[in-house]
Amino acid sequence: MKIQTKIALLFSLLTASFIALLSLLAYYFASQHAFQDFYRRLDIRAIIAAKAAFEEGESDTRTYEEIRQRHLEKLPTEEEYFLRVDDEGMVIPNPSYSLPLSDNFYREVISERYGTYRHGNRFYTGILYTGHAGRYVVIVSATNEYSDAYTHNLRNIFFVGTSLSVLVAFTVGMLFSKQVLAPIRRITTKVQNISSTNLHLRLDTHDGTDEIGQLASTFNNMLDRLETSFESQKNFISNASHELGTPLTAIIGEAEYALRKSRDEEAYRQSIKVMLDEANRLKHITVSLLSLAQTGFDGKKLNWERIRIDELLFAVFNTIHNIHAESQIHIDHKLFPEDESLLTIEGNQQLLHMAFGNIILNACKYSDNRPVSVAVGASDREVIVSVADQGIGIPENELKYIYDPFFRASNTRSYKGYGIGLPLSRNIIRLHDGQLTVSAQEGKGTQVQIRLPIAKEHTPQSIL
Repeated sequence: MKIQTKIALLFSLLTASFIALLSLLAYYFASQHAFQDFYRRLDIRAIIAAKAAFEEGESDTRTYEEIRQRHLEKLPTEEEYFLRVDDEGMVIPNPSYSLPLSDNFYREVISERYGTYRHGNRFYTGILYTGHAGRYVVIVSATNEYSDAYTHNLRNIFFVGTSLSVLVAFTVGMLFSKQVLAPIRRITTKVQNISSTNLHLRLDTHDGTDEIGQLASTFNNMLDRLETSFESQKNFISNASHELGTPLTAIIGEAEYALRKSRDEEAYRQSIKVMLDEANRLKHITVSLLSLAQTGFDGKKLNWERIRIDELLFAVFNTIHNIHAESQIHIDHKLFPEDESLLTIEGNQQLLHMAFGNIILNACKYSDNRPVSVAVGASDREVIVSVADQGIGIPENELKYIYDPFFRASNTRSYKGYGIGLPLSRNIIRLHDGQLTVSAQEGKGTQVQIRLPIAKEHTPQSIL
């Protein structure tokens, strides 16, 4: 069932319930009023009947009889009964009357001087008359055909009115829901027309403060992420094809060159050396891609251990110095915590060594071996490592692409690299529930900040 129909049905149900409740209340009070009015009419007739029957003067009797005949409408099956009350206050039965009245009715009339009774559709009103002839219970009864017709018509009116109201409510609900859901239908149509070939299209948000505007904004944000993912995928495929194709082309070209004609041993040696270098380059790219893919796992199969971040960094410094002896790495001790146990984290030694090694090695490489500063600090929840260089920096408009595999900034063409190190490092840091952020100014340098949670027993929660 469509939402539009559901809204219309719900609107109709609420309207029908409300009108039905009002109709029931109106019917109840109207029928009660009709009954009370009928009893009142019977009461008037009982008083006049008593006056006409027991007044002393003949003229008074004729007057009351004339009033009854001229001004009071004869009620359906109207009957009058006169029952004498003895000195003990008991009603003397009249054998000619067959009345379905209870003793409680007579006692009520005698004690309260007025009483009512209903038997089926026949209504009885009794009054106590006291005159020169004694005390009498005067009873007038009639069938209430007027009230029956009135309540019957009232039921029909309420039924027809409720039915028409439900029909009108359903129609109005359909029109209302159609109007309300029109923006959603437009969004649906627009989204259905968006595919991988036109991810640049966006939805109109209009008033973004209402729910429809928020829905459109949410779709637009999702489309932004999809477009970025598609662009990253395209860049990855393009860059990966280029990076993998270059060494393969070099190997094939060198092999064809060596096989073209007979050469001396030294020429073959040089060709083999070129092919070996390119094969090693291809191996490095393949291993990096494999490592990048593995860091996308949840880390459950990795070997986790307790690690001192300062000891890990010193091991990274030694590794880099062995590879590039000319590198200048300075560690800043100003932010070292007094409690050195706050430098303890949990993680995989090899992966973290790779991540910090990539970041610090990039800082050395792209600063042409100018001094690189590594600062270590800690809060009560996390270890903070900041790596700052004085190198070429990154163009501002390219910062959003730095985590795309194989992406290399436009000012790094003269430097050897593959564009995998930073994405790999960020994945490793994320695997350890950490954060990696990069800020840079072109021509002035780059700063990388890594935040990692400290070991659990040092967090405030575990201390408490």
